[in-house]
Amino acid sequence: MLFAAWRLYSNRDIERANGVLVAADPVQGEIDAGLPIERGAFRLRPRADFHATVRILRREDYRLGALADLVPTDFAVGWGRMSDSEVLERIDFSQSNRFYYWHTNDFPIPRAEIETHSANWHVIPENAAVRRDLERLRTGSIVELSGRLVDIEGENGGMTTSLTRADTGAGACEILLASSARVVEPH
Repeated sequence: MLFAAWRLYSNRDIERANGVLVAADPVQGEIDAGLPIERGAFRLRPRADFHATVRILRREDYRLGALADLVPTDFAVGWGRMSDSEVLERIDFSQSNRFYYWHTNDFPIPRAEIETHSANWHVIPENAAVRRDLERLRTGSIVELSGRLVDIEGENGGMTTSLTRADTGAGACEILLASSARVVEPH
């Protein structure tokens, strides 16, 4: 009973005050075609350096499926006005089958801004320390993530990372090989 109570308490959403908490857009840099990175049955092909500070809108953990060991968690993230509690309280978020969904009956900001300032990121921890840091994140966390955007190749197919924040739908998710994940407090 105590463990269940602790688990519920430690995984609760973090409440944040109104106002933009993360103003800057993610930063992406070109890289030379690097050597592929072998990860068990998968090969990761680096495509770009990537750094972002974002607000976690939702998280979905995966324990089953071909990618679950490689990509244990997807994070729906927001920045700009998509990090503002006043905006977020008027939008419903969900995740399922590696997709992120949002719905609103009363647009608090233009649709295009919702689409270009939020995303679903498939996050691959580079090592055990980053995995532990990612496991601690919960809805409302403000996190600084760094690493590389990668494509995933495997025997049963793969996934291609998005290289723009302006796309939507299938194929619009970033695949981040995270070298660091650091919780930060908004200024």
